[in-house]
Amino acid sequence: MTRSLDLRIMMTTDAVGGVWTYATALSAALADRGAGVTLVTMGPAPRPDQRSMVHDRVNVIETDLALEWQDPEAEDIGRARRKLRELEVQLRPQIIHLNSYREAIFGWIAPVIVAAHSCVNSWGRACDDSEWLREPRWRRYSELVAASLDAATTWVCPSAAHRAAVEEIHHPRRAGAVIWNGIATPLQPEPKQNVILAAGRMWDKAKGLSTLAKTANKVSWPILVAGDAGKHEAGSIQFLGDLPQADLHSLMRRAAIFASPALYEPFGLAVLEAASAACVLVLSDIPSFRELWDHAALFVPPGDADRLGAAFDSLIEDERLRLDLQSAALTRAKTYSLTRMVDGYQQLYSALRGATASGPRKMGAVA
Repeated sequence: MTRSLDLRIMMTTDAVGGVWTYATALSAALADRGAGVTLVTMGPAPRPDQRSMVHDRVNVIETDLALEWQDPEAEDIGRARRKLRELEVQLRPQIIHLNSYREAIFGWIAPVIVAAHSCVNSWGRACDDSEWLREPRWRRYSELVAASLDAATTWVCPSAAHRAAVEEIHHPRRAGAVIWNGIATPLQPEPKQNVILAAGRMWDKAKGLSTLAKTANKVSWPILVAGDAGKHEAGSIQFLGDLPQADLHSLMRRAAIFASPALYEPFGLAVLEAASAACVLVLSDIPSFRELWDHAALFVPPGDADRLGAAFDSLIEDERLRLDLQSAALTRAKTYSLTRMVDGYQQLYSALRGATASGPRKMGAVA
């Protein structure tokens, strides 16, 4: 039986991508265990459907503070420091949980955990698109990320693969922990339709959706993509735009195949959700996906449209293969439960409790 968590937590988040799904699920589970959690949003305000994902017992404070990757020169850092430190005085949290980096250098009273979900540097390296990181404004960003990892009481990554990338790029003084992401309730599969589903922003090179677009007119099944298409011509892909979570989940329940040809994905919550809906997973062969889904997915080399199309063809032609991989994905998805994730964070919080922001304790890896 899980012990009650008598703890006040201030957690920053944003509503741009998967961090919102992670933060709302984690904060809800922590609240159910007795913690008092305040979510502090940064960047664009959550949409109404995103606000509906917040637990009734979780407090939300919305700010218009800039996200660090949208403000690489840190022009908003002074205002952010003042606002967030004021909130610490007001809320008196015992743990500061940051889902971004640079705020860790703000001189907090409470111990600080940085959840390293992603970073522009590892994104650029994976996409073979990092020349611009040498510009002064992005050097400033990189300096702040490295300083924040050192300033935090501890830091954590959602996969060992991403932790290795962070360590190789930023050289933090102390090792980070690994806590895999998790979801609360597996999606209940419905009768599967002959559809290939993907999710992501077309303009984000890391999602690899341009590779998917190159295969679409050669594959007999329709390909649906949930997410911002930007200025991309639809061609043979059906772009669905940004969808409420419930609508995306409904598609996952019915889609036979879920594809993520990503060049970069530190974890991939959408992949986990699709696996829990018994979709066949077709994934790019990158370290994080191998760590999480080895023997439970078909893997293709990143950026290889011919191999991606061949993988789709093999699945379309072989129902037995589809059924076997659907079962494998569903079984593996059970490994990444919300309970397991929250247990990991509760263990981490307990180790931090009573520490000061400047006095870290030694943290071991948790998975």
